[in-house]
Amino acid sequence: MEFSAFTQENSAMLLIDHQVGTMKLIKNLPVNEVEKNTLALAEVAKVLKIPVILTSSQEERFQGPLITALAQNLPQAYQARIKRAGIVNAWDDENFVKAVKDTNRTHLIMAGITTDVCLVYPAISAVREGYSVQAVMDASGSPFRLSEDLARQRMHDAGVVLTATITLIAELVKDWSRPEGVELQQLLFSKVLPPEFIEGNNTLY
Repeated sequence: MEFSAFTQENSAMLLIDHQVGTMKLIKNLPVNEVEKNTLALAEVAKVLKIPVILTSSQEERFQGPLITALAQNLPQAYQARIKRAGIVNAWDDENFVKAVKDTNRTHLIMAGITTDVCLVYPAISAVREGYSVQAVMDASGSPFRLSEDLARQRMHDAGVVLTATITLIAELVKDWSRPEGVELQQLLFSKVLPPEFIEGNNTLY
């Protein structure tokens, strides 16, 4: 599939199973980093007015509710979240797919917990349906490095573009000097970049 640029006009944000229980399964990355990047994606969507779809699985069991900060940052998306009864591949849930189609967006930004179960299948399924998909790997994670690596390879082979939070933000912003760019640059320095990088820097690129 030929890659076309993701823009704030053609993209939708899909955050899959960032639940208090599933977050505990992440071992390949620091959990606080994954949560920080997930919340940054939520903020990016708000600033750029990108539609967001949240989904969860079996909230009443081990997985638990979506992380509190995500629900607080995206209250409307939280209220409209797709609560799956147990379907592993969110793309097999007709309510989830309808929500995606209702955005009328052709480019999907996805992150999910865990990468090796909750993200890999819908990402590949969406590509097969003709969507352009980017998977944000530092807002996702797995219990084992091997399963994470294999899931990444499987997505890549299927045509999913693997990316990171900063890379995605820069792609969507396109110009740091515009008002949204200034706001998101401040987000990077206050919530994404590590403190040792921030010291002595107040502009990006």
